[in-house]
Amino acid sequence: MSQLQLLNRLPMQQKLGLMVATAAIIAIVIGAWFWETTPDYRVLYSNLSDRDGGAIITQLQQMNVPYKFAEGGAALLVPAAQVDETRLKLAAQGLPKGSLVGFELLDNEKFGTSQFQEQLNYQRGLEGELARTIQSLSQVQGARVHLAIPKPSVFVRDQEKPSASVLLNLYPGKSLDQGQVSAIAHLVSSSVPDLSVKNVTIVDQNGNLLSQPVDALLASGMDPGQLKFLQETEKGYIKRIEDILTPVVGAQNVRAQVAADLDFSQVEKTSESYKPNQNPAAAAIRSQQISETNASSEQKASGVPGSLSNQPPAPVSAPVASTVPSKPTSTSGNTMNTQRDSTTNYEVDKTIQHVKDPVGGIKRLSVAVVVNYRKVVDANKKVAMKPLTPSEIAQITALVKDTMGFSAARGDTLNIVNTAFTAQEEEAIPSIPWWKQPEIMSIITSIAKTLAIAAVVGYLIFGVIRPAMKNIRFQATQMAAAQAAYEKEHHAPIMPKSEAESAEAARELARQNPQLVANVIKGWVSGNE
Repeated sequence: MSQLQLLNRLPMQQKLGLMVATAAIIAIVIGAWFWETTPDYRVLYSNLSDRDGGAIITQLQQMNVPYKFAEGGAALLVPAAQVDETRLKLAAQGLPKGSLVGFELLDNEKFGTSQFQEQLNYQRGLEGELARTIQSLSQVQGARVHLAIPKPSVFVRDQEKPSASVLLNLYPGKSLDQGQVSAIAHLVSSSVPDLSVKNVTIVDQNGNLLSQPVDALLASGMDPGQLKFLQETEKGYIKRIEDILTPVVGAQNVRAQVAADLDFSQVEKTSESYKPNQNPAAAAIRSQQISETNASSEQKASGVPGSLSNQPPAPVSAPVASTVPSKPTSTSGNTMNTQRDSTTNYEVDKTIQHVKDPVGGIKRLSVAVVVNYRKVVDANKKVAMKPLTPSEIAQITALVKDTMGFSAARGDTLNIVNTAFTAQEEEAIPSIPWWKQPEIMSIITSIAKTLAIAAVVGYLIFGVIRPAMKNIRFQATQMAAAQAAYEKEHHAPIMPKSEAESAEAARELARQNPQLVANVIKGWVSGNE
């Protein structure tokens, strides 16, 4: 009897059971194949705005990257193997841009919008544009800008100045120096009319005030520029000392520290000096005055009357700065006395100097240098650390003095110590067991999936289908034996042609041989072979 005939002779319940088991095996095999071939999806971005979500999906479609949504559309998932690459490609295109809106708010202005709504949209757009500009800095991950622009007034005494508040979300491990904070403040103040830099407040994500007024620092005696210059000066000396000693003692074998005392006082000097009097012949004459007086003992009229007698006397020369009395002369019996005076003023030799001393001059340097022991390898190739010789220390001292510009008159100090460096203890990082390695975990997960599928399929085959087939064979054997016994007894084969005839033949067999039928039914119930 063939397997098909045996299946046709089975009751309907057993037929349904075999069909269900076969369908389950096929479904498990197909599901396992899809499970193995379907990639593992991971979150690419979550909580995206509608604008960014649409732009990102468009780019994913162009890059042929499969995606799906999770958590009700709040998260965008892509295959785990493509998460990092996709993020980098989207970041190169400036996505996601965030939920900030700029001046595009003004693109869709509706007719009949009030002036208040227009001003509000302009302020929102300006805040968004400023936030986008600040986010372009490499240290800033996100930014929020709030502008407080007062309503303009026609009265001067009622006018108020605008103010701004900036919240910065910095990347982990990043920070902004005072110059960058000042640049952000000037950027915001330059974008809003009548906004002063003093009215811009900048805060980071931890609540730290970054925009501390410079006037407050100056009032407390702290100038950020001077502190920065001092630090740069000390770092410059440290680098020069370590660079000159590294080729001598080797890398990582020298450490240097410099404490600089700088003079930030601003001094201006003006001096005026006069030289001693010099030879009058070599001096420059500033002014000269000569006077001459004639006196007579008898005053008589003489000379030719007319205009010629009223002309001034001819110029006369006299000794410099001297008064020479003239000898009395007599003319026609009259005595004449002549007196001549001469005054000369010379230029004074004067020097005026205006000197302004430079700010940040070095008043004193204190340098400390630590040099490691020298590594020595003996004949047995054993490494030992030995101190430097006095001559080597003297050479190092001379190098450092020349590098730092040592000046005893200035009060500089230098201390060089040769000692063995303590080995840096490496942080003990607990090793991850081999079965917890990501690669091993992936392999184990894949193997576990395969074994689980194989176990289910094996159970269905060897626990359901195979016993059913054995039961079918056993029933077929019992039926064949019963039929043979019946034919042997009645010398007529049982060949039912319909279900009614089969039922009648079974009832006849039960009446004639109840023990045989009981054994067959018992075998069906117990499922024994």
